Amino acid sequence: MTALDLSSPVAVVGTGTMGQGIAQVALVAGHPVRLYDAAPGRAREAADAIGARLDRLVEKDRLTGAERDAARARLTPAESLAGLAGCGLVVEAVVERLDVKQELFRALEDVVGDDCLLATNTSSLSVTAVGGALREPGRFVGLHFFNPAPLLPLVEVVSGFATDPASATRAYETARAWGKTPVACADTPGFVVNRIARPFYAEALAVFENQGADPATIDAVLRESGGFRMGAFELTDLIGQDVNESVTHSVWQAFFQDVRFTPSLAQRRLVESGRLGRKSGQGWYDYRDGAERPRPHTAEPADAPAYVVVEGDLGPAAGLVGLIREAGVEVRPEDGYGDGGRLVLPGGGTLRLTDGEPLGSKDVVHFDLALDYRAATRIALSASEEVRPGLLSEATGLFQALGKKVSVVGDVPGMIVARTVARIIDLAFDAVARGVAAPEDIDTAMRLGVNYPLGPFEWSRRLGDTWAYCLLFQAHEWEPSGRWAPSLALRRHADAAEAREDTAS
Repeated sequence: MTALDLSSPVAVVGTGTMGQGIAQVALVAGHPVRLYDAAPGRAREAADAIGARLDRLVEKDRLTGAERDAARARLTPAESLAGLAGCGLVVEAVVERLDVKQELFRALEDVVGDDCLLATNTSSLSVTAVGGALREPGRFVGLHFFNPAPLLPLVEVVSGFATDPASATRAYETARAWGKTPVACADTPGFVVNRIARPFYAEALAVFENQGADPATIDAVLRESGGFRMGAFELTDLIGQDVNESVTHSVWQAFFQDVRFTPSLAQRRLVESGRLGRKSGQGWYDYRDGAERPRPHTAEPADAPAYVVVEGDLGPAAGLVGLIREAGVEVRPEDGYGDGGRLVLPGGGTLRLTDGEPLGSKDVVHFDLALDYRAATRIALSASEEVRPGLLSEATGLFQALGKKVSVVGDVPGMIVARTVARIIDLAFDAVARGVAAPEDIDTAMRLGVNYPLGPFEWSRRLGDTWAYCLLFQAHEWEPSGRWAPSLALRRHADAAEAREDTAS
């Protein structure tokens, strides 16, 4: 099945920001486009707004004047649904209400031809449920664009329970012909991106709720150590706290209140207070004129230790050894062997990469995971309240000697980056095991849909096949609420990796 022919008109129903964006994508790709909105005059206003955006593309040399004029000539506001007759594809982008969408598609079936592909851009409703109202649900598919649709490349092509494979293929190939990067997925709560991205927000909020760190510090650690484009708090302020919480709540309910997707009480209170983020002027941060952005906690300068002793395998943090040498700190050979990889400091205390366990020792400081310890500009440290005097200072001085800012956070399982990445990896393995999408499509979706520095499976390979499972298992042992319980899929993956290592040895 090939992509929709360029001569075939594309209709967009709903002319808000997303509808206009989808219409622009189809228009620039070369299709005739018809716009319809139930509100009188909205389709004409949307056509004018799209025309203005085409003018800006010409100003930026992304379109020629002739291409803009041809595109404008192909754009037509429709006065009624009857004006969509003859279209080869109709994409719906109306309010996120099941009854409204079902009523719309039932009406469309009486207007369009039998060969017309029907698609919903829903981000939170079941594609199967929307299509269930149709006489011919086989031609119904989800086409989930990301906002702003003209700029973001990802499109999730969602097959409902009754979607004909040929319809999904045609939708997939059409999105690709429009210059997008489509990923195929099954109809599951949140699809790929909104399902697997939940821990990015949830873990940051949980650290805050457990007084592990303030929003500015958590965001700084996620950006400067984890390699994420934005921190969770600034990103939800950009998305809108009400929008982000609504998606979280929808996924949680759709998974029958699975504890892994539990919404945040702190975010609920923020929404109730009307602090919705940038659009309201206040969210986790204050965006009003003259407001000062809070700074992340950064430790005061401390002296670097004269030497460190490296014991065991530091795993994902093995690159630190070379950085320590480059910083002029002596690296001494192993003197005895501890339980797992660690750095022993002159005062006798140890530094360990967080492993999911809380700190119960006055002689141990944990440090957080970094995407790339060389490139990271900030490292988070954690110590118990009873930490031995001087140990935290030695640990701080060591990382400062490597050119890193240091943020000291509370004793929370998995700290900030490590717990977030481990849970993202776990949900990705679980999604594959449940037939949601292929690993390569999940990696593509998370990199393009939410700008993650690595896809979950890329991250898993880099960190080691058992890393995420071990961290979550340890955290679950200490807090057996179910939130941290590794999925069966991740456990099987870790078991298989250990079996391969046993065979090789």
